Amino acid sequence: MKKHDHKKEEKEFYQPGTEPVLVVLPEMGFFTIEGRGNPNDESFREYIQVLYSLSYTVKMSPKQGNAPEGYFDYTVYPLEGIWDLSEEAKSDFSGKIDKNQLVFKLMIRQPDFVSPRYASGVIELTQRKKPHPLLEKVKFERLEEGRCIQMLHIGTYDSEPASFRKMEEFAQSRGLCRLSRQHREIYLSDPRKTAPEKLRTVLRFRIKQ
Repeated sequence: MKKHDHKKEEKEFYQPGTEPVLVVLPEMGFFTIEGRGNPNDESFREYIQVLYSLSYTVKMSPKQGNAPEGYFDYTVYPLEGIWDLSEEAKSDFSGKIDKNQLVFKLMIRQPDFVSPRYASGVIELTQRKKPHPLLEKVKFERLEEGRCIQMLHIGTYDSEPASFRKMEEFAQSRGLCRLSRQHREIYLSDPRKTAPEKLRTVLRFRIKQ
């Protein structure tokens, strides 16, 4: 069977252009973990490592004799993050974001053959083989974003506000309204290997239905 590559098979969600578009997202399953604080802190990387550890356990499950029913070969999905401000920051928002006041939900999508029961088993298996305290915070969730506006942002994370303004102008021109300040990012580049000005990030926010 042909290997499923989301970059080719699901381009609408993972390979958008650099202009805003309206997209409708179906329900998808994810390993998720929530936290708070500055993404530049060293501890932030621990959250990412835990999610990738689980995702590769699923990916390599046939070699361990633990593949779920319906398994097919695939490319591991990219890291995503839902970002918002803490309630304290929202109540005293001046327009400038204090990264220490950020709250986040990091996630990596899983193929449709991953059920909640199987995902729970993967978390338990990973905790036995590679114990980590953050594994206790991991959940498997099925999330449905619905109608969103998204675009590809090329550049540093700190330059994202310009792209969000462009997305908001696109929404307003079509009589659409952003649901909240919360937004989603999908990281297509590895910041350890990519120059900051060349980073590729899908930006997305929900609109009122």
